[in-house]
Amino acid sequence: MKILRLHNLVTFWKKLTSGSTNRKIFGAAMTIASLTLMVKVVAVAKELVVAWKFGTKDELDAFLIAFVVPSFIINVIAGSFSSALIPKYIEVRESEGKKASQRLLSGVMIWGVVLLIITTVLMVLAAPLYLPQIARGFDSQKLNLTYSLLHTLAPVVILEGIVFIWGAVLNAGERFALAAFTPILAPLITIILLVGVWSWGSFTLAISLILGAVIEIIILGIGLKKQGIVLFPKWYGLDPHLRQVAQQYLPIVAGSLLMCSTNIVDQSMAAMLSPGSVAALSYGNRVIALPITLTTTALSTAVIPYFSKMIATQNWNDVRHTFNNYLRLIFLVTVPLTVIFMVFSEPIVRILFQRGSFTSSDTNLVANIQVFYAFQIPFYIASILVVRLISAMRINQVLVWGSALNLIVNIIGNKYFMHWFGVKGIALSTSCVYLGSFIYLYCVGRNKLNLKLKTQNLID
Repeated sequence: MKILRLHNLVTFWKKLTSGSTNRKIFGAAMTIASLTLMVKVVAVAKELVVAWKFGTKDELDAFLIAFVVPSFIINVIAGSFSSALIPKYIEVRESEGKKASQRLLSGVMIWGVVLLIITTVLMVLAAPLYLPQIARGFDSQKLNLTYSLLHTLAPVVILEGIVFIWGAVLNAGERFALAAFTPILAPLITIILLVGVWSWGSFTLAISLILGAVIEIIILGIGLKKQGIVLFPKWYGLDPHLRQVAQQYLPIVAGSLLMCSTNIVDQSMAAMLSPGSVAALSYGNRVIALPITLTTTALSTAVIPYFSKMIATQNWNDVRHTFNNYLRLIFLVTVPLTVIFMVFSEPIVRILFQRGSFTSSDTNLVANIQVFYAFQIPFYIASILVVRLISAMRINQVLVWGSALNLIVNIIGNKYFMHWFGVKGIALSTSCVYLGSFIYLYCVGRNKLNLKLKTQNLID
């Protein structure tokens, strides 16, 4: 009987997630969301262990500042590969076959790894110039610890770059599960090492990231090999397809560079305030980041291959239909969620973090920060959907202007709101940035989509 019920459930799920593009996106998004939720549960457990071990002490401040630039490079340089690669990779695979798409992947792999190596070397060599500016409020001992942690974290940039590229290829083949699940490794290793090897202090956090990325590469590599993808790239020259990826990559990087700069600005401005402000700001965003990351990872990963396929076949009516449906769904789900986070912020923080080195005064500060961060949830998630549409349409140059505007608004907002609210004002400024970002991106994306529809109607 149980086997029959399970069979019926599987049959129902297959019917629900097959057929129309919207259903396929829904099925992919739910698969990714379920696995990402598992990852985030482990990540939350890791944060609880980190809070228990470190609280808002200097060691955690040093690690967070040390990881600002590597994280920035990973998000900008490595994170931009998927947005630039997937639309062209799918187009080449559909029109010219698997061998042509393999050549494109090989070119992107070589170009990407070389770029990441150069960026990592420059990051380490230039550290004496930028770290004192980012960590302006640190004393010499705390700053020296930050230098050491940065050097330890350096390999993560190259490793995560490979993870991003290989994960993008799996997603382009609509094999979403493996790439969605492997990020569980780093937080799991962090928990094991923090509980068992406390003598390493904050270096445990850095070593865990490296070990997690190495194992993730091995698992993703096995998944790609089973699909017949060649893992060791060969250079075929700078062909037209690779040039087109590079042309789309540059504006994506420029946009990401400006957008991710807001995190560096926030962290460095928090470091100018009282000790523990960087850690408090980080804790205040941890719980909010859970629904944001869960939803954006699932939706953006699932939607871009289907957007790319529809756009490759010039099916603009389906693009508009899918875009409108999912934008409506985002606001229906996230607005009530935002209200819940705002109302129950203090109990959430107290239950999750208040133990060991994390005191009741820390709870009060972090809860207020969390309230201001919660305001961004609907606009951040909706913005990501619009960004994926823009990337699939290959008009990534519009992201540059939006990101530049965001950075300016963020700096001005930080300075203004810090004056009135202290470190909490940085969180409020961030939420205002994402509100403005959504308005800009929606207007531009909608206008571009309407223009494509008018052109198609004239042709028809």
